[in-house]
Amino acid sequence: MKKKTLVLGASLKPNRYSNLAINRLVRHEQPTVAIGLREGNVAGVEIKTEKYPFEDIDTITLYLNAKRQQEYYDYILSLSPERVIFNPGTENPDLYDLLKKKGIYFENACTLVMLSSQQY
Repeated sequence: MKKKTLVLGASLKPNRYSNLAINRLVRHEQPTVAIGLREGNVAGVEIKTEKYPFEDIDTITLYLNAKRQQEYYDYILSLSPERVIFNPGTENPDLYDLLKKKGIYFENACTLVMLSSQQY
């Protein structure tokens, strides 16, 4: 069963890892939604700029550094995801603590590697 992923920190720029992740998630037929700084569309996925109240989010994959994540703490927790993936460069002990308190699984990993090695 496919589970919905939120790409947080999505970019319209094709050379950005978040953009590559959206494309790869779509290619792997993973339901995908995205939030970024600019509205647009990547691989058929509409990028929203607001903290949209998505439902049934299984995974949040982060492409924001620790400082930029701060404004999303409450939002991330409100979505009650099953897991949060901290891609390289997004590690954040403060958010780890908040996730632990809510019983939300998290891991430091690379979404692109996980998808290419069937570990997603």
